This record gives sequence, C-alpha cells and structure tokens, in this order.
Amino acid sequence: MSTDEHDAEPEGVLLKGEENAAKRIKAERENRGWSTTTLSDRLNEAGYEMNPSGVWRIENGKRRINLDEAIGFAEIFGVSLSNLVGPPGLAAAGRAMELIDTVVAANAAAQRAQHAYRRVTAELADYLDEHPDIRDAADVMVSNAIAENTMKINQEEFGLPPQP
Repeated sequence: MSTDEHDAEPEGVLLKGEENAAKRIKAERENRGWSTTTLSDRLNEAGYEMNPSGVWRIENGKRRINLDEAIGFAEIFGVSLSNLVGPPGLAAAGRAMELIDTVVAANAAAQRAQHAYRRVTAELADYLDEHPDIRDAADVMVSNAIAENTMKINQEEFGLPPQP
C-alpha cells in the first residue's frame, strides 16, 4: 500500500494510540524545528530519560513508547495525553481535541447525573408508595422545584426572556 493510500484511510481513535503518538511526536518536533537531540535534551531536563536514537526509533515505529515517556512528550509539547495519542489529523488542531475532551467529559457527567436522577426518583417513588398520604404534596414540591431550577438554568444560559 502506498503512503498516499495509507494517509487516506480513516484513522482509528485510540485503537492506534501508539502509532498516533509516534506521528504526533514527529510532527510536533518538526513544527518546532527541533532535532531529535533537542527533543531528547528537553525530555532529559524534564526528568524523562531519552536519547536521540530513542526519539527517532519511536517516531519511526521501531520502538514502543511507554506510558511515562508518553507523559513526558505530552508535557514537553504542552498537550494532554489524550491529545498526544489521538488521531494526528485531529490532534494537530489542538482546539478540536480540547473540545472533544470537553464533550466527552460533559457526556460522562450527564450520564452520571442521569443515573443518579433515576436512582433517587425510584427511591422517592418507593418511599411515597409506603406513605401515600404525602404523595400529592411531594409531587407538587418536586414539580415546582424542577420547574424553578429549569428556569434558573435557562436564565443563566440564555438570559432573561424578552418582556412583552
């Protein structure tokens, strides 16, 4: 397969993390105009032992990169580890990777919140089944509080609604 055909293949997200990191390390080093020796020196100064041939071997897929080394490269280049191992095409657009990381984190938080909401809603329903005399008052209180929170969040997000 030619290099052009390989470049046209869709990139794996993190399934090719080591390969992605190798490409990214080489691109970051070249973008800065650094030699493998310069990068090696910077890694060593930061406490990550690496000789120039190690950098070259990693960049060219001749040597695997270990986690500590990946952390060192990410630190030297000022990128997150997920950015370093992400698809090179996206990683080169650092802002895209930052936003992707933010979307993934927000989704995880939303999933946790949704699970917590379902859990506590079920607990409240079970409790109200045991205490039917307070069900109506509790339902009104929950509905009002949720509506109030929704309005508050919408105002924070979108501002006050226009006045008629």
